[in-house]
Amino acid sequence: MAIDLQKLSPKELLSLISSANDRLHAARVAEIENIKNKIDALLSGGGFQIEEIYPRLGEKAASKMGKGRPVAAKYRDPSNPSVTWSGRGRRPAWFANALQRRGTTEADLLIGTDPVKPSAAKPSKTVKVARRKAAKRATRKRAAK
Repeated sequence: MAIDLQKLSPKELLSLISSANDRLHAARVAEIENIKNKIDALLSGGGFQIEEIYPRLGEKAASKMGKGRPVAAKYRDPSNPSVTWSGRGRRPAWFANALQRRGTTEADLLIGTDPVKPSAAKPSKTVKVARRKAAKRATRKRAAK
């Protein structure tokens, strides 16, 4: 049965693609199941376990068990202290929003530290750059005289 793709509408083509993908997935699952059954039959016929044939598979399974452990929180949301972040993975929205507020740094959001008072804080990067530019201008003016 040949299908003339030229005569199909876009909606019919999408439906055909979806059906083909569903069929491909089902065929793949059936093929994998068939292969697993063959392997199990060979192993049980010989009296073996998969770990005896492929010892590294057992190591990988054991090493994966240690992953996913919770990590201690490193940052706390100032507006809601019950919300924390470990510092790993994607930054949460509250963290990004807090950093956008004027004068807030990552150090201010750390757990167990007091935020630095603005009067004792180091000058911001923009202040340092402005001072550096002013010093260069003054040097140029002196050199031009």
